[in-house]
Amino acid sequence: MNAVKKTASTGKDLVLGLGATGLSIARYLQRNDGDATFYDSRDEPPGIDQLKEIFPDAKVVLGSNRLPGKIVRVIASPGIADNDELLVKARKKKLEVISDIELFARDAKAPFVAITGSNGKSTVTTLVYHMCRADGRTVLAGGNLGEPALDLLDEDTPDIYVLELSSFQLQRTQTLPAEVAVLLNVSPDHLDWHADEDEYRRAKYRVYSEARAAVVNRADETAADAAHHIDNVITFGLDEPDDGQFGVRRDDNEVYLARGDTLLIAVSDMRMVGLHNQANALAALAAGELLGLDMGPMLQVLTEFPGLSHRMQFVARKGAVNYVNDSKATNVAAAVASIHSIDGTVVLVAGGDGKGGNFSELAAALEGKLRAAVLLGTDAEAIADAIDTVMPVYFARDMADAVCQAAAYAESDDTVLLAPACASFDQFANYCARGDAFSSAVEALSR
Repeated sequence: MNAVKKTASTGKDLVLGLGATGLSIARYLQRNDGDATFYDSRDEPPGIDQLKEIFPDAKVVLGSNRLPGKIVRVIASPGIADNDELLVKARKKKLEVISDIELFARDAKAPFVAITGSNGKSTVTTLVYHMCRADGRTVLAGGNLGEPALDLLDEDTPDIYVLELSSFQLQRTQTLPAEVAVLLNVSPDHLDWHADEDEYRRAKYRVYSEARAAVVNRADETAADAAHHIDNVITFGLDEPDDGQFGVRRDDNEVYLARGDTLLIAVSDMRMVGLHNQANALAALAAGELLGLDMGPMLQVLTEFPGLSHRMQFVARKGAVNYVNDSKATNVAAAVASIHSIDGTVVLVAGGDGKGGNFSELAAALEGKLRAAVLLGTDAEAIADAIDTVMPVYFARDMADAVCQAAAYAESDDTVLLAPACASFDQFANYCARGDAFSSAVEALSR
């Protein structure tokens, strides 16, 4: 257990939002003898009972839009947008507004890897974690994935932390001296949270601001510019790499991950599938090299790691049709990557809350690959408008209906692909519940 110490704040904190992050902030402040008021816009927020156990004497404000007095700092959960009324009032009073990641960065006693991107960050975070373990390092992983970052500070200090970071967290983080910063890709997303696409991109590029070393996607020239002040940079991409960089090479009709001219591992020997997972693996290898990990253990991880649930997850083969669950494809770019990763003809299951995204890129990705599209959720008609020139489009009441329709339209050796291109919250608790509903509906199909 870490020793109790005072936080950097000498007055009272306002913690906005309960849930997993809010509770982790409460535990952090309690360990550090902090003083806080906790706020949530909901009358019965999740975690309220746990908060009372963690911080029995804490003041809790529910549903009010008044900024409490004697507040010197605001610690906001990532789900609360910058245009929230209390945050607007706090900034007018020139109060410091920070994220839990800012607190982590100020207190962490071991180096950390910061990983972000519109797509693939959970997979790369998990890969880097396993690569560190395979090389004999003690490692803790968390942040936007799994355990909240501040809870990691209550465990024995490891050799390295691996953090997945969202644009929400980066937006409110000013101090981020990452040992290695990884930016996988940037495509329009979360435009219902950020003021515009430029703000979203600036938040992502912030991951490089104080990093000691960087992993850069060669396809993103702006990322290279954002990392220009960093001396130790390794690039990755799905093209042939220059000396010391990571990419893809072909030899005797086999595709290999490569470092410069050196062939590292045949793609067919990896357990993960899809072009986007090749890119994820290359980014993880680049991060591991910058951390000083040996190549052998890292490549062994790639032969064993099957990928994460709800991310290009093979569900079943029924009636000569493959069913793949990529419920984590919550934006257009992720859905496009899913479609490109499938060989052969696709019956697409998509829809949900589009978060202000533009679905026009789906039509181009589906050209020549689509048997039919089955759409559901709030933005089903918007997707239909974007792709109805490609192939037939149908609408479903719910996921069970969507899977039944998709099974009826699919032909031998087709793939029924759940790649929603949308968030799940209009119909499901989260993308995991949506993926589970898809998998359950597939299992319920007769053979």
